[in-house]
Amino acid sequence: MASITLTAEYGYTVAVSVVSTLLVTILGHNVGSYRKEAGVPLPTMYAEESEAKKDKKKMIFNCKQRVHQNTLEGFTSFMVSLMVAGARYPVAAPALGLIWCAGRLAYSYGYTSGDPSKRMYGAWGHIGDLGLLGLNAKMAFDLITA
Repeated sequence: MASITLTAEYGYTVAVSVVSTLLVTILGHNVGSYRKEAGVPLPTMYAEESEAKKDKKKMIFNCKQRVHQNTLEGFTSFMVSLMVAGARYPVAAPALGLIWCAGRLAYSYGYTSGDPSKRMYGAWGHIGDLGLLGLNAKMAFDLITA
């Protein structure tokens, strides 16, 4: 039977989980705080495309909303991968988690410029989530073959 013992270094993984949760919270706050300025009332998720083409604030609002939604779409799998991989790789996993977080910030900065093509500024952040996936695959293999 395989077992996993959490070391003190697992605290780095927990710390990155806190940082990433704060990041998602800040991205959500960015949407909420810009909503009034852009004139997009609740419960409307996005400004109409025709309005966003004419009004840069509405376009930027849509970009902020998309950054937040896109981040949420992958956040659960990121968090599970981080917490599981961190149990076996308590330094590598949080390092990859920080790469993901920094990539999300770069993605947000580029996307919310009003030019959605600049979202690619943060594409390198996938090194983080793909690296975590690799660590989880290695961990699964090791557990199955133990």
